Amino acid sequence: MRAARVHRPGGELVLEDAPMPYGATGDVVVRVHAAGFVPDELDWPGTWTDRAGRDRAPSVPAHEVAGVVSEVRYGTTGLSVGDRVFGLTDWHRDGGAAEYVAVEARNLALIPENLTFIQAAALPLAGLTAWQGLFTHGGLEAGRTVVVHGAGGGTGTLAVQLARGAGAHVIATGRGNVAGLAAELGAHEFVDLERQSFAEAVEPVDLIFDTIGGDLLAGSAAKVRPGGALVSITAPPPVVPEEGRAAFFIVEPDRVQLAELARQAGAGLLRAHVGAVYPLAEAGQAFRAKRGVPGKVVIEI
Repeated sequence: MRAARVHRPGGELVLEDAPMPYGATGDVVVRVHAAGFVPDELDWPGTWTDRAGRDRAPSVPAHEVAGVVSEVRYGTTGLSVGDRVFGLTDWHRDGGAAEYVAVEARNLALIPENLTFIQAAALPLAGLTAWQGLFTHGGLEAGRTVVVHGAGGGTGTLAVQLARGAGAHVIATGRGNVAGLAAELGAHEFVDLERQSFAEAVEPVDLIFDTIGGDLLAGSAAKVRPGGALVSITAPPPVVPEEGRAAFFIVEPDRVQLAELARQAGAGLLRAHVGAVYPLAEAGQAFRAKRGVPGKVVIEI
């Protein structure tokens, strides 16, 4: 098969021939149609070693995958050859920037018929991160007020929609060029971090979901109401809300949550914002471009 692989830390992605993946017990092999990623995954330890700590280079990145099941291995339940699926590959295994990938079946869910593979590939990582940040760790409920830092990013755009759909009052933050997008996705208010001070623009809220980090994360604890939460995906919050709690988490695959994201997307209640699409041959360029593109960048196979 053809795959975009990187051979050493700091190296460039190279489109080349690679062995077909072998599906282990409980796996399916997916013929990939589209794949999503985050720009710093080439620096993750799992990109270079397996779970036993052994070197596994060259490595295939892009751990969000959408495609069609081409092979079902022993011990796999719930999926069949020909199913349209999307989900996450294990961080310590090859990703979806290839024509085929082996994935644990439990980490996949069915794609609604009215969603394209590109739309589906933009959902898994950002969608699960937004869901778990808001509801699993943030405890968001209807009637509460939530701030979403970084509302123009892949995770932020989905967090705005999920929070609005759950009946929360949503305050989005980010650069001024994403104000219109945030409003379109359901934000009630927007704070332009290039022109406004977050500390001065917002009264204390029930939940702050951070996707930016740095000084903004450190200064957010003071804006959490008693009993509220500050949740971040960038780093452990350096300051804990005085009468609230703080949490840092790394997203976990979850088929039930994936299925709910798919249901909402299929019903038109949730839309992953795709900022750009690159062919597999330009996977390296896609990784370099990601940091300047609002929403998700997707690799089309």
